[in-house]
Amino acid sequence: MPRNDGDRHTDETRNERVPVQRETAFGTAKLLPDLDDEGGWLLTLDGTPQSYVDLADPGHLEFEYVQRLGHLTEALAPEGRALTVLHLGGGALTLPRYLAATRPGSRQQVAEADGPLVELVREVLPWPEPEIAVTVGDAREVLARTAPGSLDLVVADVFQGSRTPAHLTSIEFVRHAAAALGPGGTYAANLADSAPLDFARAQAATVRAVFPHTCLIAEPSVLRGRRYGNLLLVGSHAPLPAEPLARRLAGDPFPARLVDGPELRRLVGTAAPVTDAAARPSPPPPEGAFSIG
Repeated sequence: MPRNDGDRHTDETRNERVPVQRETAFGTAKLLPDLDDEGGWLLTLDGTPQSYVDLADPGHLEFEYVQRLGHLTEALAPEGRALTVLHLGGGALTLPRYLAATRPGSRQQVAEADGPLVELVREVLPWPEPEIAVTVGDAREVLARTAPGSLDLVVADVFQGSRTPAHLTSIEFVRHAAAALGPGGTYAANLADSAPLDFARAQAATVRAVFPHTCLIAEPSVLRGRRYGNLLLVGSHAPLPAEPLARRLAGDPFPARLVDGPELRRLVGTAAPVTDAAARPSPPPPEGAFSIG
């Protein structure tokens, strides 16, 4: 059974690799060691998988949607080039660790609203500092304070439990991201939906209303509405590297499709951009979507 270890355990916990449980601002967090990978840890919040981190190999991206974010970063800039990145939503900092390892010198800030979760991850799964700077605060507030034109990439991956908060789904929020990006900068948002994909269509309409170049990435079964799953929305004021990105996505064990141009317009259909006044959280997953306790 995971132990509730309060405020103790640092080196002892890491060396023993035993499950750790902690009450945080938004629920019960568990850090579970991967018995098949001596460096691997899974973070869950109220039973919902949030992050997988491999301390021995930061280049190991376990979750499919994080692999797709990794492909995006690879397609956006030449290998090894440092990037300036704001991560909205931290979890166990999988993508920041990946970029610190693959793009040394990158300047990365992470906004995570759950302070006790940040402290738990710092104790058990410490990250490289100052390469990765973590701010405890609301994602939208941190984004709004970011200097205009200062970022290469904004990654929005914020879930409270299994749902994206409403205030991070509106056109006003996406405009904050656009303002923070420099010329050629890219916005990427992870979201989840299932048939009839009403939430995903509205989010695509929202991002398309701000960025002239937009694409949607997901597994074909998710795009067809056959199951609940992750979708990535990507937007930029500059043309996106759609062809090389699509090739990388197609080569994964669970291939994803990149939808853009006329196909994306057809998918969006009559969906309208979401405003703050009409914003709602993302839909909850169907019962049984996550089996981890």
